Amino acid sequence: MRAEGQAHIDRIEAALALVRRSLDWERAVRRLDELNARVEDPKLWDNPKQAEEVMRERRRLESAIGTVKEISAEMADAIEFVELGEAEGDDAVVQDGLDSLQRLAARADADKVQALLAGEADANDTYLEVHAGAGGTESQDWAEMLLRMYSRWAERKGYKVEVVEYQAGEQAGIKSATLQIKGENAYGYAKTESGVHRLVRISPYDSSARRHTSFSSVWVYPVIDDAIDIEINDGDLRIDTYRASGAGGQHINTTDSAVRITHIPSGIVVASQNDRSQHKNRATAMNMLKARLYEAELARREAEAAGEYQEKTEIGWGHQIRSYVLQPYQMVKDLRTGVVSSSPGDVLDGELDDFIAAALAQRVTGETVEVEDVE
Repeated sequence: MRAEGQAHIDRIEAALALVRRSLDWERAVRRLDELNARVEDPKLWDNPKQAEEVMRERRRLESAIGTVKEISAEMADAIEFVELGEAEGDDAVVQDGLDSLQRLAARADADKVQALLAGEADANDTYLEVHAGAGGTESQDWAEMLLRMYSRWAERKGYKVEVVEYQAGEQAGIKSATLQIKGENAYGYAKTESGVHRLVRISPYDSSARRHTSFSSVWVYPVIDDAIDIEINDGDLRIDTYRASGAGGQHINTTDSAVRITHIPSGIVVASQNDRSQHKNRATAMNMLKARLYEAELARREAEAAGEYQEKTEIGWGHQIRSYVLQPYQMVKDLRTGVVSSSPGDVLDGELDDFIAAALAQRVTGETVEVEDVE
């Protein structure tokens, strides 16, 4: 096998191995057999809700297992095709086989990411909060850049984006904002973006054109439906109303209709100002609070499984998950996975899929990478 073909094979096998690991392959195959048997039992349909849950799990496992088997079979056929061409000295046949392996490698990578979205809430819509760190105008401008980056990323994936809350900065940028991103697997894709993001650039607000470092944080949590019951005691809440502020248009209200809810035991704060009705904003904020509490429980379970638990950290040096350097050179570097882009303009325009795929894979493997931050 030529080196080019072997590289494609290695890429395919690595992707399939990750999918098998994420599924817990032997358990998943046994589980699918069990679900197929349950579907054949007429009594299952006596409980429509339970039947739908069984069918949903069956479809997911059937799709994931079927994809692995299909790609494996097609890879074997392509390898056989290449070896036949090499034996007969037919370069055209060899190239056809190599092209097939290349296409399969790209498909395996794409299917790998889909298979990694198997978490309890991964299929849900998501909330995404951006908060400026210390540093005034610099950090507030950076927070607005991040808000635009995630809006562009969501639009590229065909998702619908709504601004739920928006607090403008004094001179430029934003103090905070919350997006609701609607679309299949929105939370599953976005969840690895939670953390502190660091920007290094020549400040447009510094008359001496000095280099500045700014920090902003991103927090992602799933939109939950009525089927998930989250109990909240009214006595644990502090509810404030205020006048909405924003960039203009739909974000301007002339009454104190915006609502901020603080969950005192956890310290979680959520806010909504998207509607002119205080009642509707309060309902939205309560849904956001329930979603935040649910996400915290998901994170706790995941951390217990991984054997560790990290609280939400301060917005500053030493806690960042990714650095974006615009001066004196161009680089974006993820400090968890080591993924690097030399085109920060493209990343800030929403090209995040490579970073997200690597972070999702890392959650499955648990492998850590020693990565030095960029200066």
